[in-house]
Amino acid sequence: MKFSFFSCLLAILISCSTVPLTGRKQFSLVGDSEINTSAAQSYKQLLSDPKTKVITGTRDAESVRRVGNRLSAAIESYLKTNGYGDQYSFNWEFNLIQSKEVNAWCMPGGKVAVYSGILPITMDDAGLATVMGHEIGHAIARHSAERISQQMAAEAGSALVGAAASDKSQTTQAVVNELYGVGGQLVLLKYSRNQESEADRLGLTFMAMAGYDPNYAVLFWQRMAAQNQGGTPPEFLSTHPADETRIRDIKNHIPEAMKYYRPRQ
Repeated sequence: MKFSFFSCLLAILISCSTVPLTGRKQFSLVGDSEINTSAAQSYKQLLSDPKTKVITGTRDAESVRRVGNRLSAAIESYLKTNGYGDQYSFNWEFNLIQSKEVNAWCMPGGKVAVYSGILPITMDDAGLATVMGHEIGHAIARHSAERISQQMAAEAGSALVGAAASDKSQTTQAVVNELYGVGGQLVLLKYSRNQESEADRLGLTFMAMAGYDPNYAVLFWQRMAAQNQGGTPPEFLSTHPADETRIRDIKNHIPEAMKYYRPRQ
């Protein structure tokens, strides 16, 4: 089946959305329900894998859940208040996983994991909020769907965008499986520097909304930068901005985030 240039253009235009807070326009050829379902399946498979040790009942595990619940409540409230409530569907989960990896991630739909290897660097709830807010920022900005759409468009070619969109259920499943891994072996997405910077900006505001001082984000990233000296950056920082650039940009965004900061009593 052939698609005209105008058909392809229409497919892109009707798939445009706006990222909350940043206002950036993006297009997506996949729906949230499709990618969230695939992500939830991968998350469940990862947690049930015999090789995965989920930590429960400890102070650290409680911190991960407490910070996650505060972040998600603040984010849900913001989205609802600002007219985004019907555009997102989250079924939040927050788990601490035993691993030496310095890592954390958030799948589409609010499936969050923190690896215990990053806890010596987060140090406290504010550090956790920095990391988790950043990772949730990827989900709010729909970076996974954006990357999938980019891959679909690249594979199909500009003249076949409409064809890719018409078969997006099967294509989405295949790409999600590739990006996240099905069967318990997680393959993390490699985000572009622009997406990383956007997630930093969103994360700062989200932690502020949840009652965590965004200035503590600078301290976390300084500790992370010190961790990276003299060795290969951990997976958490692959294809990310340089430490100096990230810290400088975060400092520039703190005044914006502070507008939302209300300390918890």
